[in-house]
Amino acid sequence: MIVAFSVTPLSVGDEVGEAVSEAVRVVRESGLPNHTDAMFTSIEGDWDEVMAVVKNAVDAVRAKSARVSMVLKADIREGVTDGLSSKVTELERHLAKG
Repeated sequence: MIVAFSVTPLSVGDEVGEAVSEAVRVVRESGLPNHTDAMFTSIEGDWDEVMAVVKNAVDAVRAKSARVSMVLKADIREGVTDGLSSKVTELERHLAKG
């Protein structure tokens, strides 16, 4: 399973980087495969471990802000491992064909 999520503090003004970094820290310390870009953090693992990390990441932001917003998208597919990188590799292979 791959989950892409974004958690945003709503009560800290325009500067959200510090609070968001706490969520990313939780994800990175989880040991699960992950990737962070400007909009989302993606994490790969089984349902229970991924959802526990997402909850802990949200809780880390909630410690900095009384109100948060979260967007989550999940790709739930049995038997797929290393999807976080293999999907990108497949895309790049198609792009290289021209």
